[in-house]
Amino acid sequence: MKPDYKNWVPKGMVIGSISAAAAGLILLLVFGVFGFGVRGDVRIALTVIFSLVFAGFAIYGTWCVIAYRAFSYNGKIKLSKKIINGVAQYVRLPEGGRGLDVGCGSGALTIACAKRNSQGEMTGIDRWGAEYGSFSKRLCEENARKEGVSNINFRQGDAVKIDFPDEMFDAVTSNYVYHDIAGVNKQKILLETFRVLNKGGTFAIHDLMTPARYGDMTSFVNKLKDMGFEKVELINTVGGKFMTKKEAKILMLNCSVLLVGKK
Repeated sequence: MKPDYKNWVPKGMVIGSISAAAAGLILLLVFGVFGFGVRGDVRIALTVIFSLVFAGFAIYGTWCVIAYRAFSYNGKIKLSKKIINGVAQYVRLPEGGRGLDVGCGSGALTIACAKRNSQGEMTGIDRWGAEYGSFSKRLCEENARKEGVSNINFRQGDAVKIDFPDEMFDAVTSNYVYHDIAGVNKQKILLETFRVLNKGGTFAIHDLMTPARYGDMTSFVNKLKDMGFEKVELINTVGGKFMTKKEAKILMLNCSVLLVGKK
């Protein structure tokens, strides 16, 4: 059986947006076009309102369908898989080493890293909250079993305060997680991630690193270098690295950046 890594766009979002667009169209036809039970200014007002509702949800629904197809692991594009494998290439463990994937979701990146590093062991942590109800520890473990990967484990965890001692891992990674954590300084989250990284360990953090979310990342890179970090680099993954510029623009992934380096 194939693993079930889920879609980054929940199916419920697709169905909900299409259903809302259909409802808006029906109401527009009933009260606007045919004017059932309404006349004059009321009919005009309802026509405007339901036209906007229909147009808004139709546009959003179209985007959801496009994104759902792009992020499907079983579809033709398989963009999620391309991104996961792209990030995993930067995670290298020494013999007997340990790696950490923060915000593992369905386990895709953790498993991809474990496959590439059979000489070590990967740990995936996630909150698996209600907002991501389709993801769970059980799903991760089942996916690992289906992939035939045993050098791996999963546990509940929080990126803001990682429940591991200092310098425990030889590599840390994460993919499109930190931007979604509200009310917390993203650079502080990165420093918390690097806290559990061994001296000489490597990191690969991929996210939407806009200035509004992350602040001045060039200054942050210089800060890391001043702290003794080596080979720190910001890599734009749009425009051929992991995705095309067109894909990034349509899917709102324009500011996808990979932060890599060595502690």
